[in-house]
Amino acid sequence: MSTTETLTADRILEATEEVLRRFGPSKATVVDVARALGVSHGSVYRHFRTKAALREAVTARWLGRTEELLSGITEGPAGSAEEKLRSWLSCLFEAKRHKAGDDPELFATYAVLITEASDVVDEHLVVLVGQLTRIIEQGVRGGEFEAAAPVTVAQAVFDATARFHDPVFAPEWRRPAIDDEFRAVCELLLRGLRA
Repeated sequence: MSTTETLTADRILEATEEVLRRFGPSKATVVDVARALGVSHGSVYRHFRTKAALREAVTARWLGRTEELLSGITEGPAGSAEEKLRSWLSCLFEAKRHKAGDDPELFATYAVLITEASDVVDEHLVVLVGQLTRIIEQGVRGGEFEAAAPVTVAQAVFDATARFHDPVFAPEWRRPAIDDEFRAVCELLLRGLRA
């Protein structure tokens, strides 16, 4: 890091991602992150008080990318609730599949970090189910969907599609039939929601 560059939380998180990719979660240290940035480990600790806090922040950042991507669909201007729901589920599946396939080392690292950062993961799941709830509420208001309790239905939709977004199922995402299976589940769920 050049002396003219300011050390920010974002720069630390970017470096942490790279260190995690290179060394994995069990061997990566705050000293490695500091070394990658050309600063002392004390400089990193000024932004993140503990190694656990740094790991939680990098996990939240990683999960936040998916939340932001899906928010564009949830809050998007036009489209029926059915179109939004189908698009949201497809986008979530594709985002997870790309993370697993494009950067398997980092995906494996995050699979470990997620088990350590349960509060971060719980918050992420609340955000995702909240997005689904808003789509289902739009469908109810527009007469497309029937759902007496949209938040309960949203949770059920999320749970029913877990095979296509829960990292534990990542090895299945490369199977040739997975896209057909995903479409079949989506169609079943949409049939159940239609008013």
